[in-house]
Amino acid sequence: MRTSKLLALQLLILVSLFTSVRIACAQQAPAKFTQFTPGAIWPDNNGVHINAHGGGILYQKGKYYWFGEHKIESGAGNRAMVGVHCYSSNDLYNWKDEGIALKVSNDTTSDIAKGCILERPKVIYNVKTKKYVMWFHLELRGKGYSAARAGVATADKVTGPYTFIKSYRPNAGRMPFYPAETLDNERVDCTHPANKSDGFFCRDLPGGQMARDMTVFVDDDQKAYHVFSSEENFTLHLAELTDDYTGHTGKFIRIYINHQTEAPALFKRKGLYYMVGSGCTGWDPNAARWFTAKSIWGPWTFHGNPCKGAGADITYGGQSTHVLPVAGKKNAFIFMADKWTPKNAIDGRYLWLPITFKGDEMEINWSDKWGLNVFDK
Repeated sequence: MRTSKLLALQLLILVSLFTSVRIACAQQAPAKFTQFTPGAIWPDNNGVHINAHGGGILYQKGKYYWFGEHKIESGAGNRAMVGVHCYSSNDLYNWKDEGIALKVSNDTTSDIAKGCILERPKVIYNVKTKKYVMWFHLELRGKGYSAARAGVATADKVTGPYTFIKSYRPNAGRMPFYPAETLDNERVDCTHPANKSDGFFCRDLPGGQMARDMTVFVDDDQKAYHVFSSEENFTLHLAELTDDYTGHTGKFIRIYINHQTEAPALFKRKGLYYMVGSGCTGWDPNAARWFTAKSIWGPWTFHGNPCKGAGADITYGGQSTHVLPVAGKKNAFIFMADKWTPKNAIDGRYLWLPITFKGDEMEINWSDKWGLNVFDK
């Protein structure tokens, strides 16, 4: 009788252990994703919602690396309390947590002191220096949005750690470059500013131009460019970076002057340059806008809203951050947007949608679920 009870007890222990192991394995190995579900919780390899907001993606040696703002809970997450998070993926659906690529500093005198505002980090690779270069919008701790600086950091390894180099306002004392097609009324005259935006440009000329929402872009010739909202967000600037990608050459243009554009995302397709952005309505979503140019230096042509259907007038609740070319697929581009939740920043969601083209015209349509096979049609 005792033997039977002992065997039953041993069997119960084994079943309990097996169940515990099975639960642990399920937690350690979340189900593999085979589709995108815009706006849904997106778990990483640890089963935790991906924490890479306002981000961008670098494709390097057959793998994608996603860099974005690491948020924490509540409104405090709108400030940088941790740094820039990095994830990696082979298929774009499933992401591995690679840790914090750039940490904020505990030194309160640092430009990137804990509690600063560090937004829209983007990483590019310099084939000459073999360095990974990260640019981001930076606001100094405790100063609100008054600093309007660009920050830069570098690393020897794609996942970091990145070393902060400097922050500043670009192109101090520099006047814009004007393509041959520039109209007289598009040239800034600081003796008689033509509009509010020109006035802000002239005000900031000695100390450098404001640099807020931003992206970086590397062209086919390995020249790199920094695109950012400037002049109190009334005008976009597109500026050439130095050969090592860590500074500005002083050559830049102004795009869509006096029309308040932010959240720029630039890409190139069939020799034509495209850019997607948004209006300026704080955390609230608004209609996206898109532009094209035959030369990186313009002229850039405004085309209206690329989004179609229900929700198009508010970009389906999101705001552009990056346009991703899909490696190995022809004419395949993903529109990446963030759905901001400022009251609980960590709950921000990601809206990834396929871009479709009709000739040179682009369109973005909502889809509850979709996969990369849409680009095979």
